[in-house]
Amino acid sequence: MPGIFSSLNATAQALDAQTVAIATTSKNIANVSNPNYAREYVVFGSPGEVQTPQGEEELGLEATSVQQYSDPLINQQVIRELGLTASATAQQNWLQQAQAGLGESLTSTASSASSSSTTTGDGGLASALDTFMNGFTALAAQPNDNGTQESLLEDAQTLTQTFNSVDQNLAQVQADAGTQIGNDVTTANGLLTNIANLNSQIAAAEVNLPGSAVDLRDSREADLEQLGGIIPVTVTAQSNGEVTVTTPDTSGTGIVLVQEGTVPGGLTYANGTVTGGASGATLGLTSGSIAGALAVSTGPVQTLRDSLDSLAKQLVTSVNTAYNPSSTSGGDFFDASGTTAGTIALNPNLSPTTLAAGTSGAGDNSIAAAVAALANTTFSTSGGDAIDGTFSSYYAEAVGTLGQSLTSTTANLDDQTNIQTLVENQRSGLSGVNMDEEMSNLVQYQRAYEASSEVFNILNQLLGTVINQLGSN
Repeated sequence: MPGIFSSLNATAQALDAQTVAIATTSKNIANVSNPNYAREYVVFGSPGEVQTPQGEEELGLEATSVQQYSDPLINQQVIRELGLTASATAQQNWLQQAQAGLGESLTSTASSASSSSTTTGDGGLASALDTFMNGFTALAAQPNDNGTQESLLEDAQTLTQTFNSVDQNLAQVQADAGTQIGNDVTTANGLLTNIANLNSQIAAAEVNLPGSAVDLRDSREADLEQLGGIIPVTVTAQSNGEVTVTTPDTSGTGIVLVQEGTVPGGLTYANGTVTGGASGATLGLTSGSIAGALAVSTGPVQTLRDSLDSLAKQLVTSVNTAYNPSSTSGGDFFDASGTTAGTIALNPNLSPTTLAAGTSGAGDNSIAAAVAALANTTFSTSGGDAIDGTFSSYYAEAVGTLGQSLTSTTANLDDQTNIQTLVENQRSGLSGVNMDEEMSNLVQYQRAYEASSEVFNILNQLLGTVINQLGSN
C-alpha cells in the first residue's frame, strides 16, 4: 500500500511537471513574433530520495523553475547598436527637416578636399538671390522703366522675406529638436523609475529561484533597450537578479542612474546640456536620439544659420555701399540695422519713386550697374569681408555642408541598421523562438503527460483492486 501511494504521488508530480512544460512551450509559441521576449524553458528536478527496503527510491519528477535563454553580453550589444541607430535616425530626421526649411532640394557631392551643392527649387534663397541681382542688371539696362523698378523692389522684398523665412524655419527646427530632447528626457526618467521598480520585484521574486522571474526580466530588458535608444547606457548584472545602469559623463566616467531599486538622480535638460546622476554631472552623449538631435541642432543647422547671417551682412553692407556711395542719411537700399538672416529688411523709405538707378538723373545707370556687378564680386574674410567667394558660391558652399551631412548620415544609418540587424539576429539565435523546435517539444511533453497519465490510471486501478480485496476480507 505505501508503495502504491508513493508511486501515485510521484506520478501526480510528473503530471504537474509536464503541465508546466506544456504551458511554457505554448507561451513560447504565442510569443514567436515578440521581439521583447526571451525563449523560456523548464528546469526539471527531483524533490529528493527516500530509503526503502529495496534501496533508494526517487520521489518523482517536478518542474523546479522556469528560466529563459538570455546572454547579458549580447543584450548589451543590442542596446549599444540600438543607441547608435537611434542617433543616426534622429540626425537624418532633423537634417531632412532643415533641408525642407531651405525651401529647396540639395544635391551634394564631396571629395577629400571640398564639398559642393546644387540647389533646386523656385522658392529657395538661391533663386531669390539670383533674381534680385538680375533685377539690378535689368535696371541698369532700363534705368527709367517703371515696370523694371517695381519688379526689382518686388524681387528685393522676396529676397528679404526668404532670408527671414529660412532663418525662422531653421530656428524652428532647433526649437523642435529641443522640445523632442525634453520629451526624451521625460521618457528616460520614467524608464529609469520602471527599471528600478522591476529590480526590486525581480530580487524579491528570485530569492530562492535565481533567474525565475522571466516575465519581469523581459519587461526590464524592453525598458533597458528603449532607454538605450535615448541615451548611451551600460547594464551590469548583480548576483541577486538586479542590474546597475550607468551612462558616461563627458570624460567617460560612468554615472550611476539606477542602483538596486533606486534612481540616485534623474536626467535634466537645460541650455543644450543633459545632466544626471546624484552629482548632476553632464552626460557624454555618444549615442541615442538625444545625441542625434543635439549633434544636428548645434552642428550643421547652427553652422548654416551662422553662414546665412554672414551672407546677409555682406549683402546688406555691399549693396548699401554701392547704392548709397555718398552715405546719405536715409539713402540706403537695405535697412542698415538688419544685418542677419532673421532681420534683413529693405529701407522703409524705399519705393518705386525713390529707387535710384544712377546719381545724375534720368538715364544714369551707374548705381544699378555697381550693384549688379556685386553678383560677380569675390569677397574675402582676410580682407575684412564677412564671407569668402561670391554671394552665390558662398551660399552653395554653406548649404553644401548641410547636404553633405545629410548624405553621410543617410549612408551611416544604412550601415548601422545592417549592424543592428546582425546583432539582433545573433541574439535571436539564442533567445528567439524557433517554431519547429517548440512544436517538437510540445509533442514530447504531451506524450510524456499522456504516459504519466496512463501510469496514474494503472496505479489507481491497482489501488482500487487492493482496497476491494481488503474490504471483502
